[in-house]
Amino acid sequence: MKRWIKWTAGGAMLLGMIVAATAASGLYLAEQRRNRYIDIKPRPVAYTTDAQTIERGRYLYASRGCTDCHGAQGTGREFVNDGKGTRIAGPNITSAGVVGRYQPEDWNSVIRHGVKPNGRPVMVMPSEDYNRLTNEDLNALVSYIRQLPPQESTQQAVVDLPRPAWVLYGLGVIPDAAARIDHQLAPSRPVPAGVTLANGQYVANMCIGCHGADLSGGKIPGGPPDWPAASDIRPGSHSADSALARYPNAASFVAMLRTGKRPDGTPIQVMPFESLGQLSDVDAQALYLYLNAPVGSVKQEVGSAPTQPPAQGTKSSANTVPSGPGGLKLPG
Repeated sequence: MKRWIKWTAGGAMLLGMIVAATAASGLYLAEQRRNRYIDIKPRPVAYTTDAQTIERGRYLYASRGCTDCHGAQGTGREFVNDGKGTRIAGPNITSAGVVGRYQPEDWNSVIRHGVKPNGRPVMVMPSEDYNRLTNEDLNALVSYIRQLPPQESTQQAVVDLPRPAWVLYGLGVIPDAAARIDHQLAPSRPVPAGVTLANGQYVANMCIGCHGADLSGGKIPGGPPDWPAASDIRPGSHSADSALARYPNAASFVAMLRTGKRPDGTPIQVMPFESLGQLSDVDAQALYLYLNAPVGSVKQEVGSAPTQPPAQGTKSSANTVPSGPGGLKLPG
């Protein structure tokens, strides 16, 4: 009996040492990952004051998640605080904030690649959602942000995570946005507005950060432990009990985006409805069309990092977006 107790105590001690060593290693690696240098060659963003372009930028800012993290006026806001050690806030992005020093290429680096002007990764920025923005849309978005009235704000970027989360980040279990992006991909080609598969696929890029590059869902990277898993919304992969099965037509799907509630009235957690509710009817219906497309009718456009990065100097080409049934109208 005494020998059994001794072995148990020894095993527990050894396990504790392994856990402690793993945690220490993870924290060390996390610091290394946070300070790694990412060499990219972003193109300069073309600034403009054209009214039509600014209006397009306003729409993108309102509907693609920018307000959820930076506020409607760009002054920054806290958007996660679970009271358990996870607190995240987006910074002031008016010209009175850090972006006042940005050069034209810095906007591309941060928004499209998740890389700060100094080459370090941005810790919380859904750049995988914006990596596939067309050059025209990126220019419009930046031009709109740059014309926001400068407002002094004490809100800085905040990323407070529990120690276990930093350990997982250091061990590569939780990747940052820059690690999930193929930086060799060329921007998407312009897609005409309309309720089409092509436009729906383009709009669906805003779902990558939570639902994954292939939209298969799962645990949201970096989210608090009590956040529900993102649903599988891959086109053509829906079973009778899938999330999209709840929405028999475009009208019910658009209503969910506008209200944040399922058809049965139950609220949906986590999704950025402040932005989703601002999607135009055309974009919302196009998104519904794409997410319900039959298998094989579209080519999945992936913006995540490849399993084997391209060799140094390899040129990339834009993934073409297949043309859908142009102008197809949906009910509602």
